[in-house]
Amino acid sequence: MTDTRTGSGTVAPAAPSQGRILALDLAAAAILAAVVGVVGWFAVSSVEWPAYSSSNVTRAFSTVFQVIAIVVLAGCAVLLSRPVPAWQARIARLLSFATVAGFVTVTLALPLGGTKLYLGGISVDQQFRTEYLTRFTSSPRLADMTYIDMPPLYSPGWFWLGGRFAKLFGFEGWAAFQPWSIISLAVAAAVALALWLTVVGPARAIAATLATSVAMLLYGSAEPYGAAVAILLPPALIVAWFAILRGGRGAIALVGVYLGVAVWFYTLYLGVAAFTVVLMGVVALGAAWIRERRFEWRYPARVAAMGVIAIAIGLPAYGPFLLRVARDGTDSKGSAFHYLPEQGSVLSLPMLHFTLLGALGMIGIVWILVKARSSVLAQALGLSIAGSYLWAIGSMAVSPVGTTLLGFRTEPVLHILLAAAGALGAVTMVGALGDGYPRYRDAGVVLGVLAAIGVAQTIPAQLAGEIAVAYSDTDGNGERGDRRPAGAESSYKDVDAAILAATGRPRTDTVVLTADYGFLAIYPYWGFQNLTSNYANPLAHFTARSEAIESWAKLETPDELIQALGSTPWRAPDAFVFRRSADGLSLRLAEDVYPNDPNVRRYTVVFPEKLFEDPRFAVTETGPFVVIVRR
Repeated sequence: MTDTRTGSGTVAPAAPSQGRILALDLAAAAILAAVVGVVGWFAVSSVEWPAYSSSNVTRAFSTVFQVIAIVVLAGCAVLLSRPVPAWQARIARLLSFATVAGFVTVTLALPLGGTKLYLGGISVDQQFRTEYLTRFTSSPRLADMTYIDMPPLYSPGWFWLGGRFAKLFGFEGWAAFQPWSIISLAVAAAVALALWLTVVGPARAIAATLATSVAMLLYGSAEPYGAAVAILLPPALIVAWFAILRGGRGAIALVGVYLGVAVWFYTLYLGVAAFTVVLMGVVALGAAWIRERRFEWRYPARVAAMGVIAIAIGLPAYGPFLLRVARDGTDSKGSAFHYLPEQGSVLSLPMLHFTLLGALGMIGIVWILVKARSSVLAQALGLSIAGSYLWAIGSMAVSPVGTTLLGFRTEPVLHILLAAAGALGAVTMVGALGDGYPRYRDAGVVLGVLAAIGVAQTIPAQLAGEIAVAYSDTDGNGERGDRRPAGAESSYKDVDAAILAATGRPRTDTVVLTADYGFLAIYPYWGFQNLTSNYANPLAHFTARSEAIESWAKLETPDELIQALGSTPWRAPDAFVFRRSADGLSLRLAEDVYPNDPNVRRYTVVFPEKLFEDPRFAVTETGPFVVIVRR
């Protein structure tokens, strides 16, 4: 909805036709990127690749395609920066959308080509994320990832779309996680380029998109639903600053839609974005007061208009949860915000690191400081970076009162914002050097291409830990990507068969009590209890459920257990999945011990076998598991 004159860096209102161009660009970018992502992923997955941990073949092949993509993008930037026929410019724009998507696709898909799992496998946080995707693969109805008959707390949008993707291509939920992550990030990068082309010239837009894509892949790709929001943040906030200063219904609507979509994808990044927009409104208000001694109501009115649009779009995602909270209340113990690792107790200053991205970040900071008085772009990105730091400081400041704002999880946003500012600053420097000396400009382009290649080819190495887990974890087929012996998870299919045979009901009508949450990530059973309170829906009363489980383990007879299960205020487990231990049937539970780090204490509850020695229970042993189903 805006246009930036490359030379001055000032933002001017768009012509009416530019709104149509943006709509066409957004549609073209999304469609082309989706096609490139789907075709690229299927092409990679059709080849029998060696494991990344034991071979450099996939990394070498990804480097080849990265180099090709970066060179093509540089060519598109140069072509679009010159007077060319409209049809050539249009082809170059479409090619740039497809190439950005291809860059993201090959960077992630090739290193993961020998496994069916995504970064991080099905371990730790990826466990509940896979569970959520499995839930929406089983049904499009909005629901909690674990608990039956409960509206979701965590943003469902990315996972809901992933479930529809899985159904369209015939994947199980866990198997769809890798392709959907890669394809959705490819689409997000291409859409980001379309937005950048609206606010800056082609050279800056392509440079900024490539830089932010690299930063996103390095620091945010393990959380694909968040990364898809974060990579769009810089151009969206530039539009927001313009909209606050100068108005424009199209710009205000665009920012409101972005914030509303962020509600559906990742509320933490929504919080950072909304906080920054409010900060922008306050700064504009203060500047007007200092300059004119007048309270400009139009600035807060424009911010409020963005908020109203965002609420209207996001309310269907959180409305059911808020209504249930008002009716039933929540668990006061344990919280998603109860986490403060060492990383969250210090400010991240990546611009001081001796790396290419660190240097790019420093260029961005210098550019912002130099251009802050004259460039709306520099003002917007400067305020955005300030907002990110204020959020991190606020997270530390509230920690003594028993909570945080998860400031450490906003580091990908900071890296992406710094990369955006650095790319704009670098292009500005090259343009300044090239005034009157075209060869300096050409040399700057070549150096930029080399720098991009240098950083891009390190991405698989930087993600090596997450890639290694993707190969070492056992997938839903009971296999490991590195072809080594599978873990206990290979018995999940037998556990599933035992439950289905004993209940005679579909998985989506069965509640299972288990500490093996990977089982719930692969099969769409409902869980009686979640992994930790941090991921548990507050409506589920996590602490009370744990206390109930502990009380069941202390009972003496099957009759007492049946009676206790019948009197629980929640739907009782239809099946139990234990591990056998020396003194009985064990179940690992967790409790919130914030402000300690780690913030979770795990403990074991042991059920005596005599509780299930009754015809009303069907007992099956498979591998290390003891499966008990209520008849």
